[in-house]
Amino acid sequence: MRIYTKTGDKGETGLFNGSRVPKDDPRVEAYGTVDELNSILGLYRADQADPLLFTEIRRIQEELFELGADLATPGGQKSLSLLASSISFLENRIDEIMGCLPDLQSFILPGGSIPASQLHIARTVCRRAEREVISLMRQEDIPDILLVYLNRLSDYLFALARHENHRQGCGDELWSPQ
Repeated sequence: MRIYTKTGDKGETGLFNGSRVPKDDPRVEAYGTVDELNSILGLYRADQADPLLFTEIRRIQEELFELGADLATPGGQKSLSLLASSISFLENRIDEIMGCLPDLQSFILPGGSIPASQLHIARTVCRRAEREVISLMRQEDIPDILLVYLNRLSDYLFALARHENHRQGCGDELWSPQ
């Protein structure tokens, strides 16, 4: 099977319902950024020795595929029930992770260990996906829960980045305003 179709050679792509849109359409931007986030999480997972985190991130990657499919489908709502339970899971994990870390008194600089840095990149891409979904919501009927999920996911990625620095013995590097 060939992977090239040549149907996008003029700057358009097909949505799951068969319609064609420009490749810079807000819908394509949103699901493309979700795909980018998924790839970054794959990079983090590829080097993950902790079986719990490996499994958690794989679960999130599968959820992002469902969310991306809904964004690529006008009126898509397949992921809605899945995301509702996932939001609760993410909130519980954030509380659990942050409960084991020192309280923050300042902003932190992204970085530290390689795994934490990967998660900080994932967090910022997740925030971009969030902004792009908001832009899309101004034009299309997109369920609010997609936005809530991305917001909670970015918080989880922040907590997990701090956890990785702590686990790697790096600690967080605090931002000191000039």
